[in-house]
Amino acid sequence: MSKLDYLVIGGGSGGLASAQRAAEYGANVAVVEGGPLGGTCVNVGCVPKKVMWTAAHMAHAFRYAGDYGFDAEVRGHDWGALKRRRDAYIERLNGIYARNLSNKHIEHIDGWASFVDANTVQVGDRTIEAERILIATGGQPMVPDIPGAELGITSDGFFELEEVPRHVAVVGSGYIAVELAGVLQSLGAQVDLFVRRQSLLRAFDGMLQEAVIEGLQHAGVNIRFGCTPTAVEQSDDKLVLHTTGEQQHDQFDSVLWAIGRSPNVEGLGLENTGVEQDERGFIPTDKFQKTNVDNIFAVGDVTGRDALTPVAIAAGRRLSDRLYNGMTDRHLEYHTIPTVVFTHPPVGTVGITEAEAREQYGDAVKVYTSRFTPMFYGLSEDKGFATMKLICVGDEEKIVGAHTYGDGSDEMMQGFGVAIRMGATKKDFDDTVAIHPTSAEEFVTMR
Repeated sequence: MSKLDYLVIGGGSGGLASAQRAAEYGANVAVVEGGPLGGTCVNVGCVPKKVMWTAAHMAHAFRYAGDYGFDAEVRGHDWGALKRRRDAYIERLNGIYARNLSNKHIEHIDGWASFVDANTVQVGDRTIEAERILIATGGQPMVPDIPGAELGITSDGFFELEEVPRHVAVVGSGYIAVELAGVLQSLGAQVDLFVRRQSLLRAFDGMLQEAVIEGLQHAGVNIRFGCTPTAVEQSDDKLVLHTTGEQQHDQFDSVLWAIGRSPNVEGLGLENTGVEQDERGFIPTDKFQKTNVDNIFAVGDVTGRDALTPVAIAAGRRLSDRLYNGMTDRHLEYHTIPTVVFTHPPVGTVGITEAEAREQYGDAVKVYTSRFTPMFYGLSEDKGFATMKLICVGDEEKIVGAHTYGDGSDEMMQGFGVAIRMGATKKDFDDTVAIHPTSAEEFVTMR
């Protein structure tokens, strides 16, 4: 029987980060992963999504080339060629991850782990015992429990498409739904976005929700609010989507489910460990990433909170700092986490929403907003827009939320995230010299 200091179940972002940090401190570590290394982010998430977003972003920019004096004509887009280059890039990344494990003397056990007890797992015909075990198995896209749901695809299936479907029904209202809807629309599809309620990105600030809806509709996406799918059926070579109210929507080449994600825990044998799960199957942890079983930990999407790659990496590294480098109080603080939604243009956000601020702080809240036309669109008849909001609290106007929609939001939010995490006030922003001409300067010139 193999015996280890630290066994990591899951070769995604959080698991690999924690395994490598532990190995750097001298721990005897192995990683169990039966799929491609890198997990969701590298293979069917952030990385290939950003490749597709970049292509869509270029398509957006080409529309304005004439305004800058270019005699440019786009004669179509080769989705298949892009996919081949993207897949080759990801395969190279898989190889880099494998070499990184080898260089740090971390064994990669190819297979799927199942707990025998709290210290032991079975992988195929191999039994492995470890002092500590990390569960970092991530999540998977959900498919609705309705007739014909198997006729649709998920975000995983999106990355398998060999060509762009001409007419797509995207079902969902979260960041995956709006991102993929934008990419598909920009690269040649006609997209109908089916939303159960009356808005998108409901966990985000209301200003951002409205901006994303306006941006998608301007791009040509047909948003159908108040539509819950009830069935999908095949009609010749097309798909028919049925929704509540006995509505029927037909002639789709593809139906894409983007209705949320569930934890990858099936077959893991958690019942043999005593590890608790919540009602959705996620694994709760304390602030140190520890489950209710002392030697079993969990990071990343399987925990059900802040399902973001950098969060999983940060939590995994801090866990190993604490377990194997004596940093006894080292943990991730799950607040003021900046994030981006790769719409066209993107959303950037950090901190709490205006609604949350008013609920917590009442009349102590002061809000600054700005909406403007970025200079990029200054020469065009087709005006894009950007919008920003700062949410401040108290006499010192400490900034507790910053939200932006517009070109460059993805890059500018990293720096503003640092400032807000450090406790910046509106005066700090006001006293910072603006970089002109940029959209980012609006954050330090709002009145």
